[in-house]
Amino acid sequence: MEPFFKIINVDNASRTGVIHLKGININTPCFMPVATQASVKSLDSFELKEIGYKLILSNIYHMAVRPGINYLHKFGGIHKFMNWDGLILTDSGGFQGYSLAHRVKIRNDGIIFKSHLDGKEIYFKPKEVIEYQENIGSNIMMPLDICLPKGSNENKLMEALETTYKWGKESISARTSSSSKLFGIIQGGNNLQLREISAKKMTQLDFDGFAYGGLSVGEDKDLMIQTQISANRLLPEDKPRYLMGIGSPEDLVRSIYNGFDMFDCVLPTRIARNGSLFTNNGRINIFNSKYKNLDKPIVLNCECYSCHNYSVAYIHHLFKAKELLGYRIASIHNLAFLYNLMNEIRQHIKNSDFSEFVNEFLSKYKVPNQKVQQEQKSKWIESKGRIKNKI
Repeated sequence: MEPFFKIINVDNASRTGVIHLKGININTPCFMPVATQASVKSLDSFELKEIGYKLILSNIYHMAVRPGINYLHKFGGIHKFMNWDGLILTDSGGFQGYSLAHRVKIRNDGIIFKSHLDGKEIYFKPKEVIEYQENIGSNIMMPLDICLPKGSNENKLMEALETTYKWGKESISARTSSSSKLFGIIQGGNNLQLREISAKKMTQLDFDGFAYGGLSVGEDKDLMIQTQISANRLLPEDKPRYLMGIGSPEDLVRSIYNGFDMFDCVLPTRIARNGSLFTNNGRINIFNSKYKNLDKPIVLNCECYSCHNYSVAYIHHLFKAKELLGYRIASIHNLAFLYNLMNEIRQHIKNSDFSEFVNEFLSKYKVPNQKVQQEQKSKWIESKGRIKNKI
């Protein structure tokens, strides 16, 4: 029988691998498009499959609020409901405990949400959250956890990771089948000592993979990078490492360099709907007047549907005219860009020259807030040897 996860190539801390589940192979490192409410906004299942994606992410909190867990179960589960024949990882709702903090009460035995739709209270408890995910047919489940905002004090972080550990044990005992995989979540904010405590406790439990939660919540990039670096000595080598909430090309490249395998984020499609498109040299703003008469694809030699069929001028027109087609074309491109980036990264890891690719990529990739980001790039490139020694 094929193992759930197998490492294929290693280059310093970076690695390629294969996740095997339900007869489907997912090459890692991989990015997961976010279908929060059983839909990647503006795209259908066939377009995702055409790009090459076989694994996407949905959210059990949003599924519970609308259309409802029992409703999805009645329709044969989330895969059948959205006509998706790939794999689905479901987040537990723990992040919504952070993002909807003004509508949330965190208790020792769960999280009470006040629905953002009608104000109705929904009590999420660890065992029920596993039951919900099994009922809708999740392939990779996440346990309920506590995600705190940046700046939380040490006592709060310690309390959160202890509760997350307790809920993790309850989640394991709630499983009724091994056909759905279950990942543990490491918490601790940017406190490396607390991350180590959390990792030691969680890795003693029988999880199929491990996620780093509580990052990408507004902390400085340097803090995020240092927290990632610590993961290499804290997490098992033979299980997938999932960094939650990361989706910009520059962050993905850094995170893979630091040893992570799986990623998700709404950013690629969210910024696409606002006219921000990925290119090899950074993001472009399609609203810019210089694109009005540009009869070229978004990225030369890109074979995605959008670049193969439409000019930058046409996409500029669609956004200026607020035509819905523009959102779809832009979203397809940004997701295809990340899919192709993952392919390229895996090849460089296989060739054992990924560090050179990282330096080259970050030296030319332009991102918003350029002055600050350029300083971060310089720090990254200058500290390459120091970082490698810490890994």
